[in-house]
Amino acid sequence: MEILQNVTEQLKTDHKESYAAWLQYKKIEDFSLLENYQKWFENLASLADSVVIESAKKELLLGLSSMLGVQPTFSTERKAAAGIVLGTSVSIANQIEIDFEQLNDDGYVIKTVTTEEKSTIFLLGKEDTGVLYAAFHLLRLMQNRESMDHLDILENPKNQLRMINHWDNMDGSIERGYAGNSIFYSGNKFNDELNRIEDYARLLSSVGINGVSINNVNVHKVETDLITSSLLPKVAEVAAIFRAYGIKTFLSVNYASTIEIGNLETADPLDTGVQEWWKNKAKEIYRYIPDFGGFIVKADSEHRPGPFTYNRNHADGANMLATALEPFGGLVVWRCFVYNCLQDWRDRSTDRARAAYDHFKPLDGQFHPNVILQIKNGPMDFQVREAVSPLFGAMEQTNQMMEFQITQEYTGQQRHLCYLVPQWKEILDFDTFAKGEGSPVKNIVDGSLFQSRHSGIAAVSNIGNDYNWTGHTLAQANLYGFGRLTWNPDLSSETITNEWTLQTFGKDELVVQQVSQMLLDSWRIYENYTSPLGVGWMVNPSHHYGPNVDGYEYSVWGTYHFADYQGIGVDRTVKAGTGYTAQYFKENADRYEALETCPDELLLFFHHVPYTHRLKSGETVIQHIYNTHFEGVQQAEELTERWTLLEGKIDQERYEDILKRLQEQANHSKEWRDIINTYFYRKSGINDEKYRTIY
Repeated sequence: MEILQNVTEQLKTDHKESYAAWLQYKKIEDFSLLENYQKWFENLASLADSVVIESAKKELLLGLSSMLGVQPTFSTERKAAAGIVLGTSVSIANQIEIDFEQLNDDGYVIKTVTTEEKSTIFLLGKEDTGVLYAAFHLLRLMQNRESMDHLDILENPKNQLRMINHWDNMDGSIERGYAGNSIFYSGNKFNDELNRIEDYARLLSSVGINGVSINNVNVHKVETDLITSSLLPKVAEVAAIFRAYGIKTFLSVNYASTIEIGNLETADPLDTGVQEWWKNKAKEIYRYIPDFGGFIVKADSEHRPGPFTYNRNHADGANMLATALEPFGGLVVWRCFVYNCLQDWRDRSTDRARAAYDHFKPLDGQFHPNVILQIKNGPMDFQVREAVSPLFGAMEQTNQMMEFQITQEYTGQQRHLCYLVPQWKEILDFDTFAKGEGSPVKNIVDGSLFQSRHSGIAAVSNIGNDYNWTGHTLAQANLYGFGRLTWNPDLSSETITNEWTLQTFGKDELVVQQVSQMLLDSWRIYENYTSPLGVGWMVNPSHHYGPNVDGYEYSVWGTYHFADYQGIGVDRTVKAGTGYTAQYFKENADRYEALETCPDELLLFFHHVPYTHRLKSGETVIQHIYNTHFEGVQQAEELTERWTLLEGKIDQERYEDILKRLQEQANHSKEWRDIINTYFYRKSGINDEKYRTIY
C-alpha cells in the first residue's frame, strides 16, 4: 500500500499543476496582498470536532501554507489575536449573532468581524459539512484574490442530493471512460491507492458534491459481490474516505442479486423470500457502512434484469428495495433510462424518445417516499442537442432528479473541447409549464415545485487515473462546473467559468479572457461540425467516437434520422408522427407540434422536413448543414490559434497537453465536415450555394 500511495505522491510532484486541478493554492506573489492576507491567519481555532471538521482544518492548513507561506497556530478556543474560527450552530453558542435557522443542513456563513482588539473570520455551518464547504469557499476567494475585509456570505445549496455516478468496473475499465482506468479498482479487486481517492474526495467536496456511487450501473457478475461480506470491508474503507469530506457512498446493484449471489431461484419483487433477502442484505451493509447512501438501479433496459421478467412494474421493483433500506434512511435511485433496444427502428411509429414517459408516467404516486426517479436530461441519450425530457414535471407525486453526463460520450470523449455548463443551464432553466408559466426544471429537481421529500442532480463522472484526472485538462472545467451548478443552478455560465479559470490558471488577464471564452464557445462549435438541428447520433456504433451518418447501435435496424433523397428528421408530431409531442404540457406541446413555432435548433428532433425547408434564419436545411460544418471547422481551428497566444503564460505540461488535444479536434472536425456534407450532398443532390468543395 505504501508503494501505491507513493505513486500518488509522485504524480503530485511530477504533474503538480495538472494533478491539482482547480485546487492549485499557488503562492501569492503580490506583497501587499500577501501582507493583508497574513494578518487574518495567525490563528486557526476549531470550536467543533468531527472527521469532517478535521478535513476542513487540514484543507485550510494546506491552502494557507501554500498560498501565504505561513502555518497558523491551532487551538480549540478563540485567541486574542486575529484568526479563523470554525464552528457549528451547537459549538459556537452565543459567540456571534447568526440566525442558523436561515441555513439548511449543508448551508454555511462566512463572516468577517473586526473589533478594536482583533479581527476574525468565522466559518460557520449548521452542521459540520457546512463548515467544510465554508473552508473551501474561503480558499476559493483567496485563489481568486478577493478581499477578506468585509465578508458577509450566507450560502445554502439549492439541491439536496448532489451526486456523481461512476461507471467503473472492477477489472479497472470504465464504461464511457476517457481518462484512463478506474481510481477504485484494477484486476477485479480494489486499488490500495487511497491517497488518490482522498484527493478526489477533496475535489468533489470543494464544489459541494455530497453523494458518489462507485460502480457501473451495468452491474456485472464480479461487481454484484460488492454487497457481500467479501468486499464490503473494502467498500467501507472507501466510504470512510468520502465520509470525511461530507460525501455519502452509494452502490449500483444487480437487480437479480437474489439469483446471482442469494441462492434463490427468483428476483420477483413480490416474492416474500426476495423481500426478506434484501432486508437482511440492507442490515449487513449498514453494519459496515452506517451512513450508506443507498442503491442505484438500472433495470429492464439494455439487457439488464428487472421486474418486467415477473410481469411486475418499476414501482414494484423499486419499492421492494426501498422497504429494505427505509429503516436505515437509505435511498433507491431508480434510473428511468428504460427502452426496448431490440425494437425495429425502420418502423417510423417506433420512438425511443417516448419510452421513459410511457413507462413511468402511469406510475405516479405509486413509489415509496425514499425512491427517487433519476431521469436523463433528454429522452434519448446525452446528445449534443436534444429536447428536455417531458418526464420532468409529469409526476407530481414522485421524487425526481436529473441525470447529466460529464463524461463526453457523444460530445468528443474528452479529446475535443466541449464545455457543457451552458447546455446544462439551458436544460435547468427550461420551463415545463407543469404548474403554469414559471415551472422550470431546476425547481422540479430541487424539490421546491412539488415539495418533494427527496430530489437533486446526478451526473456520470469524467475522471480516471490519468495524471490530470480527465484526459483533456480543460475537461476538468466540466466536473467543476457540474458541482457549482448543482449547488446553485442560478449561477451564470460566465461566473462558473471565470471561477474555474482563475483557480486553475491564475490571474493573467489574457489567460482568463481566452480560456473562459474558449470554454463558453466550445459547445456550439462542437454542435456546428457534428449533428445539426437536434437530429443527434451520426456517430460510430459501439464506441461512439467519430462520424457515421447512418451509425446506430443496433445497426441492422436503420438509423435515427430517417434521411432519404427528399428530406431528413423524425416526425414526432401528433398530427402525422409518433405522437411524442403530446407528452409535454400544452404550451410546449403546441410549440413543438407546429413547424412555424418549433425552435430551429430542435427542428429535426421533432419534424421530418424537405432539405429545401427554410429555417427562421432564412437558410434552407441543406444549406444550414453545409454552412455550419464549414463554420465549425474554422472555429475549431481558431480554438488552436487562440490557445497558442498563451504560450509561456501557462506551465509547459498543461500548455502542450491542451494544444495537442485542440490540434486533434481541428483535424477531426474536418473529417466530420467532409463525411456529413458529402453524405447529404449525395442524398439530396443539392449544391452548396457558396460553391465550396464537397466530395
